[in-house]
Amino acid sequence: MDYKKVTDQFAVAPQIHLEDVATIKELGYVAIINNRPDGEVPGQPLIEDIKNQALAQGMQFIDLPIVSGTLPMEAIEQTKVSLAQIDGPVFAYCRTGTRSITLWALSQIGTLDGQEISSCVKNAGYDLPFLDHYL
Repeated sequence: MDYKKVTDQFAVAPQIHLEDVATIKELGYVAIINNRPDGEVPGQPLIEDIKNQALAQGMQFIDLPIVSGTLPMEAIEQTKVSLAQIDGPVFAYCRTGTRSITLWALSQIGTLDGQEISSCVKNAGYDLPFLDHYL
């Protein structure tokens, strides 16, 4: 499983699979956030199956699917609220990790310094040139 640690409390990944949930738990994450809708590509694991696996592992699961190319303000706010309410490290995924890290970055405006947000994004290997406009 490929994933990027953004901070001690947050990581992002491309699409995960059922067998990855146990590994995510072993890595110390207490919650999983899904940022990918069902059916983007044939054969993609169903959200409900991953959710059930996470719950069976004693983890929290937040279903916040975002259609690629969109960034609804409600999703940014829900990410911020979810991250504030979860007590422990959070693991988010989508198709490539880009939606997840974008939601994280935008949800942290006003919580973290803009330079710190930008640095975390770049250190995780993502290039979000539009982010500078918001920071």
